Amino acid sequence: MGAQEDPRITAIQHELSDPGRSRFQRYCDLVVGRRGVWAWLRYELVMLVSSGLPGALGLFLRSILYPRLLGACGRHVTFGANVVLRHPHKIRIGDSVVIDDGCCLDAKGVDRGSIVIGHGVFVGRNTILSCKNGEIVIDDDANIGFNCEIFSAARVRVGKRVLMAAYTYLVGGDHVHDRVDVPVLHQGRTAIGIDVDDNAWLGAHVVVADGSRIGRVVFVGAGAVVIGEIPAFQVAAGVPARILRDRREAPREHTG
Repeated sequence: MGAQEDPRITAIQHELSDPGRSRFQRYCDLVVGRRGVWAWLRYELVMLVSSGLPGALGLFLRSILYPRLLGACGRHVTFGANVVLRHPHKIRIGDSVVIDDGCCLDAKGVDRGSIVIGHGVFVGRNTILSCKNGEIVIDDDANIGFNCEIFSAARVRVGKRVLMAAYTYLVGGDHVHDRVDVPVLHQGRTAIGIDVDDNAWLGAHVVVADGSRIGRVVFVGAGAVVIGEIPAFQVAAGVPARILRDRREAPREHTG
């Protein structure tokens, strides 16, 4: 499927800066995801009481209070300190999930946008899951390292038992840049989506571009930039990433 421009992706920025809306309305649209005093007050109280509270008491309070904001939340879910939730009613989390300190789960969208996290998932500290009218799906037992970012303006899926090392970036959207007389910022965005299949391993600092597909049991070397498709069982590395070998074949021995 080719890239299609979606004006709703960039409309969010304009709507949130609309001077015709009050500051309260814009805050609710950006953070809470619902308008109304009750929705705002519930969000503010939960975050004020528990978000930055350190130690065991903070962990306990967040385990009780954060699920009250979410669309769904399973059992034995751990929220670290200073975890940010935006549009939390669009976030669904399974059982035995860990969201480490400083993470941001942002399910913002004009007419869609959601984050679905399966059972047994670990999300490392300072990682950002950011929707801009898109969807993020993280399947069971995936492990997301610290300081990663998953951005989605379409649909980004991270499969079961995927291992993403630190500073990995899944870029589920792109800028239109055909014209030189108009700033890229004003040319809109396109989105196709990303799929990382089960049991893949992405090394540190890997960047996966919009429209890419990574097959199951693939290894992607540190610092690689993935553009396009990497079939199942392959080892790939480089900028752009190129296939080095098939994992089902025995590695060749070096002779000196």
